Amino acid sequence: MNVLVVSGIWPPDVGGPASHAPDVAGYLHDRGHAVEVVTTASAQPAAQPYPVHWISRAIPKGAIHVRTGLEVARLARRADVVYTTGMFGRSAGGAALARTPYVIKLTADPAFERARRRGMVGGEVERFQHARVGPAIGALRLARDAELRGAAHVFTPSAWLRELAVSWGVDASRVSVLPNPTPPLPELRPRDELRAELGLDGPTLAFAGRLTAQKSLEVALEAAERAGVSLVIAGEGDERARLEALAGARVRFVGALPRRGVLELFRAADASVLSSSWENFPHTVVEALAVGTPVLATATGGVAEIVEDGVNGLLVAPGDTDALTGAIEAFFADGELRERLRANAADSVERFAPERVFAELERTLVRTLRS
Repeated sequence: MNVLVVSGIWPPDVGGPASHAPDVAGYLHDRGHAVEVVTTASAQPAAQPYPVHWISRAIPKGAIHVRTGLEVARLARRADVVYTTGMFGRSAGGAALARTPYVIKLTADPAFERARRRGMVGGEVERFQHARVGPAIGALRLARDAELRGAAHVFTPSAWLRELAVSWGVDASRVSVLPNPTPPLPELRPRDELRAELGLDGPTLAFAGRLTAQKSLEVALEAAERAGVSLVIAGEGDERARLEALAGARVRFVGALPRRGVLELFRAADASVLSSSWENFPHTVVEALAVGTPVLATATGGVAEIVEDGVNGLLVAPGDTDALTGAIEAFFADGELRERLRANAADSVERFAPERVFAELERTLVRTLRS
């Protein structure tokens, strides 16, 4: 099978697709399939055992869309299937030009994300579904629906997002849940060594991911400050400058880290924190649990499909700073609770083992070729 993997971001970028796309490409390559990748990047990506074709982000916005779509079309002509984790419009257009079926890994509502990036909407993704909108947002919804309905199959990491996709008119028989897998775990040193190396002293929370409005990190900043605990933030994004201006002395920004660095940070921290206003199935939640670290999170989107309140973490309502503060205080005040959540963390994500997840993905790609 010849597979073209399309991803808008790629290491050293930070974010779910930048972790997922290389993992999928590596798995399929190791299984004997021919793999090529199309992505955008600020500089040439590191060499891989398969070709990674990249389009420079220095190209003006309109031109980069055309250039990327044409590159997808060129490479899709020699592929049996296109697997896309982002840039859906360019992927759908390029695959259509090449007459090659495409499979989408959907991680959010593309119409909402595009409208939010352009400053056209605020609020939460659930409200957006039923909001009355003007022609511009209506056009984004139409584009989203066309891209998804044209796919041979759509994967969603959570049942919550699957329900949304079906509500947009995507055939339910072509939408299935494929959870984000646990990361391949390197040999990690003991927590005490990692804490000393990372300079973690006293109760410490960790966050890793893109610093965007979606993450509502101002809630985590205030909650950590009120609870009197330290917070280490790994990642980059357009919200960093604003967040640094809000942060107190207990907060440390360490920039983007490679995956091993993220895993080490989570292993060293007492808990991972996620204060997002909306989420689907965040990779970093699975990563934190995989290394044995509990998660204190907002119960939004598919988060509650990973974090079970009182079992491997604590859940609070989105946007509720008081509730998150209370959860942090309760976590650090109760040693028995901390130990129980930590003891359950790794076992709770065994069902997301990569060999299970990627085997299902591979089977679906093969079925797509035969349909």
